[in-house]
Amino acid sequence: MTLSGLIIKSTGSWYKIRQADTSIIDARIKGKIRLKTIKTTNPVAVGDWVDYELESSGDETYAVITQIHSRNNYMIRKSNNLSKQAQIIASNLDLAVLVVTLSAPRTSLGFIDRFLVMAGAYHIPVCLVFNKCDLYNSDDVLHFEHLKALYEPLGYKCLMGSTIDANYSPNSVLKSVLQHKTSLISGHSGVGKSSILNQLLPLANQKTNSISDSHQKGKHTTTFAEMFFIDSDSALIDTPGIRDFGIIDLEKTEIGHYFPEIRAYMPKCKFNDCTHQNEPECAVFKAFEAGQIAGSRYYNYLSILDNQDIFE
Repeated sequence: MTLSGLIIKSTGSWYKIRQADTSIIDARIKGKIRLKTIKTTNPVAVGDWVDYELESSGDETYAVITQIHSRNNYMIRKSNNLSKQAQIIASNLDLAVLVVTLSAPRTSLGFIDRFLVMAGAYHIPVCLVFNKCDLYNSDDVLHFEHLKALYEPLGYKCLMGSTIDANYSPNSVLKSVLQHKTSLISGHSGVGKSSILNQLLPLANQKTNSISDSHQKGKHTTTFAEMFFIDSDSALIDTPGIRDFGIIDLEKTEIGHYFPEIRAYMPKCKFNDCTHQNEPECAVFKAFEAGQIAGSRYYNYLSILDNQDIFE
């Protein structure tokens, strides 16, 4: 008998499926599915709906995944700078929450913009959470306000968060944003993703760790992607910390479409295939020169065009 369920955890070789009665069963992939996905390192991702059959071995019953349902969308990244393969981070998402920090460790704007491009390419809204705001000094607060003024008009909600200061706790500032959605939470190691999840869902009991004193970079604490349920129709997918975010599966002529402020000026360019670098009568470049497109955004756009896929 064929059953259907939701992938809520991936460990690489084994998966956990949430069944129709909400019980959890361990699962593995039927061999032929692996052959269908050539370019991705993981044929099944957390958030996938799958068909499966039950099999027994001794006293144990487990599921064998036979089919993956069509995905509404997914978040994907290049496996590493040299690989031509991709990794699907999670699928069937209503929202991506990118947790960033202004220090300890600092999240680069290049990383943020690469994430926003890939989310935009797959029609996934993004909320930026500037975490550890209990550590902010007056300059950091001004920096946050500057970035909020940059990103919110482009359609990206910006929140300050802290697991120390109750005024900015995940339950205060983030929980309402997650209601009635399946959301991904992502970011560098050490930005506090697991601490946020533990406050939203104490029973999740995700491991946390301090950052490296010598390099001011986070240490990996989440090993595998896993979905947690806030309530019956609100879920949050925790993922391992990402050190880099390589763009994949996009043509150069597409990149500008996922920068909203660049997209707004593209129809005014003289050439339809304008890459907005040194072409004559480029409306995008003129807007950048006039200060209507932020320098950080324009230069990050150029870096993506140049295939500089690693931003730490």
